Amino acid sequence: MKSRSTLLVMVSLAAVVFLALAPATYAGQPGFDDKEIRIAQFSPQTGPAAPWGAVARGSGLLFDLVNEEGGIHGRTIKYYIRDSQYNPALAQAAVKEHVEKKGIFAFTGGVSGAGGQAVKDYLAKNKILWVVPGTAALNTVADREKVFPPSPYRFCSYPLFEDEASIVTKYAVEKLGYKKIGFLYQNDVFGKGGLTGCKQRLASYGMELVEAIPVEPTEKDLASQMLRLKNSGAECVLMWVSPTLSVITLKTCETIQYKPQWIAFDGLSDYQLMHNITGGLFEGVITAAFVPPPDSDDPRVAKYREVAKRLAPEERWGTFYLAGMLFSEPLVEALRKVGRNLSTEACIKELNTFRNWKGLGAPITWTENCHQGTDSVQIQKCGPEGTYILLQDWTANDLATWKKK
Repeated sequence: MKSRSTLLVMVSLAAVVFLALAPATYAGQPGFDDKEIRIAQFSPQTGPAAPWGAVARGSGLLFDLVNEEGGIHGRTIKYYIRDSQYNPALAQAAVKEHVEKKGIFAFTGGVSGAGGQAVKDYLAKNKILWVVPGTAALNTVADREKVFPPSPYRFCSYPLFEDEASIVTKYAVEKLGYKKIGFLYQNDVFGKGGLTGCKQRLASYGMELVEAIPVEPTEKDLASQMLRLKNSGAECVLMWVSPTLSVITLKTCETIQYKPQWIAFDGLSDYQLMHNITGGLFEGVITAAFVPPPDSDDPRVAKYREVAKRLAPEERWGTFYLAGMLFSEPLVEALRKVGRNLSTEACIKELNTFRNWKGLGAPITWTENCHQGTDSVQIQKCGPEGTYILLQDWTANDLATWKKK
């Protein structure tokens, strides 16, 4: 196992070095011509977060639909996906290759907090649009300069992990009445963001976590951590980890007969998938959610559902797949509003005019001074056989300080 990990690191470093030395054929190019607009995404198609790979493929479905309907002002969308394996070094390599070998107008999605942090400065330096990143880890309460002032090229609508955790913690305390709450988090910017929001909310009640336990993204044995949670007396545990870690968590707790109320972030809100890969243990888990359930009668969901049956029958229709469309919708809308006279600057100008713009998720508002977009999530619960139960509709974080700046 150790040699395999060492090999992966060596391959990752080799990829970065190779791309750094390779000639920048397309560097500085506009990313479009008279016939096409080139858009890209790095994505964990394999590795510990492979279930999130459906996000990038969902974006592809939206672009296929746009092309089927005639493109955008005479141009079709040329879309590229590169597997990053949930590895920041590979995300860097993928982005650099896309920009310098393909010539990219904009990026969309990109699931990985650490991966997003690894590529954000490169994209900004090269004046490449990123609409919408598939992570909230680029903007944190502790790092407000990422939001105020924002990068002119990055437009976010994924709710901050701090806001999301604050909202579900409020639900746990006020609606469910829990007093002993624990927190299991991935030891990176994503997990720590959720921990910050939970602590902020509990502090408003004069409460503290009974236990907060970090885990590494690649850990396989969580027995000792789960025993700590059990011994802490936590009746409710917030879970800010990847799908793979959540499976290990739930199966380990089943073995030690520990059954708290689990509440997770929206990246675990694909209930059909989570129910299947946990062998049914996900039933009863509550999560935040940033898109409606895939079986919703929401007009946009219904439209995309029918398109998927025609254009991507091999794909499993689910929340993660739908999220790819959520992240890419605002970019498509801005491209349509710009018209034929396309440029990065013109697209930025249109994106900065979004006021309560409604796609699949919560309404989005962007201005020149704030590119966060929203702080709202739904709260859902996994029912029998991976069904969706809506517990609370779109809710904003009343403790969000960034909106008051």
